[in-house]
Amino acid sequence: MAADRRTFLKGLGVLGAAALVPGCATSTSGSGSSGSAATGELALQSNLSSEQAKAAMEKLVEAYNKTGGSTVKLNTVASEIFRTQLPTYLTSANPPDVYTWYAGSVANSYAKKDLLLDVSSVWDSMKNYPASMQTLSTSEAGQKIFVPTSYYWWGMFYRKSNFAKWGVTPPKTWEEFLQVCKTIQSKGVPPIGIGLGDTPWVASAWFDYLNIRINGAPFHRQLLAGEGRFDDPKVKAVFTKWREALPYFDPKGKSFPFQEATTALLGGKTGMFLIGTFFADSAPKDALDDIDFFQFPIIDPAVPVAEEAPTDGYFASKKAKDPEAVKKFLTWLATPEAQELYVQSSSGTAIPANPDGKSADTPLVKKGKAMVESAKELTQFFNRDSSDALQPTADAALTKFLDKPDQIDQILKDWQAAAEKVFKA
Repeated sequence: MAADRRTFLKGLGVLGAAALVPGCATSTSGSGSSGSAATGELALQSNLSSEQAKAAMEKLVEAYNKTGGSTVKLNTVASEIFRTQLPTYLTSANPPDVYTWYAGSVANSYAKKDLLLDVSSVWDSMKNYPASMQTLSTSEAGQKIFVPTSYYWWGMFYRKSNFAKWGVTPPKTWEEFLQVCKTIQSKGVPPIGIGLGDTPWVASAWFDYLNIRINGAPFHRQLLAGEGRFDDPKVKAVFTKWREALPYFDPKGKSFPFQEATTALLGGKTGMFLIGTFFADSAPKDALDDIDFFQFPIIDPAVPVAEEAPTDGYFASKKAKDPEAVKKFLTWLATPEAQELYVQSSSGTAIPANPDGKSADTPLVKKGKAMVESAKELTQFFNRDSSDALQPTADAALTKFLDKPDQIDQILKDWQAAAEKVFKA
């Protein structure tokens, strides 16, 4: 492919983009939950298991190990396994020292259980980071518990050549979106792709976006924090609007994961896909220059525009055997040099968290960055704005809704009951 695509590929690498990717083959370079006491090494537990993300992590660790600091040993685990095992890692007698994961509420949920190392001193070298990053990295107790290294965005992705072939242009409003769906469907193509097999959390993006477009980001965050109810009429309004688009969803998408949904999109078997930029990890390289996206449609112009911009990075176990060595490693990861190294070595569209870090100078990255920067509010994604424990309740409710939308009242009642058990735990 042309140099333009190669440049794009350099920018395709989000630490957290891959961090969301489950179902990849597990690859290990250390035991599942072992710490580093016996060897003097720092154990880094990573969920970045897609091929290119894993290779980029290996380069990152290799570069750090050449700096003369403590040696870091990388252990890579498939993301969905990582997510379910993370509480076990952190509460084990000899836990890994450092972890790739997410900023915001999900990190704070572990901090509230006194499982994370206070890394406030690392932030002494991070004065150039924006206030929003600091807030996302601070626990309720006021401690810095996270070091962000990148963020990415979600959008409605499509192939430019297919839109041109079908005679449609990116919509801006919900009404225009439904018209685009109708046109694509008339061509014999399911307009909206989705991949729920093994990756049911993908449906949460639809809930997130419809809720922040209809009810606004503050309501959304309060709901996910347990300060609202899922059987609230405002939440039902989200599903009522969603039903308008259900006839346009790919019926096959319930049976395969998002990686296969990506293949369907790129093969022209679906028209659009609401997904994070990490989906490019599953895209053939020769298709990447034909990929574009549009902002999730505006539903109520009076509601301040919010966008999903998940922030990814690292936290550390409070039981880390050598806290000072951990902080030295995290300080290095916070530098623009380290973040640029990861971006240049991986795929998925990354924007370094360090404002001095350079993102790829491509039209797609510029467009994504501009969309995020122009948003009035930012959300993180369902489990990041709530907790890893609440995500399965969403998976169950949303997949059932897609199957039986006429049962929405009972679905929301059941969701509220399931959520209450999580919040009371």
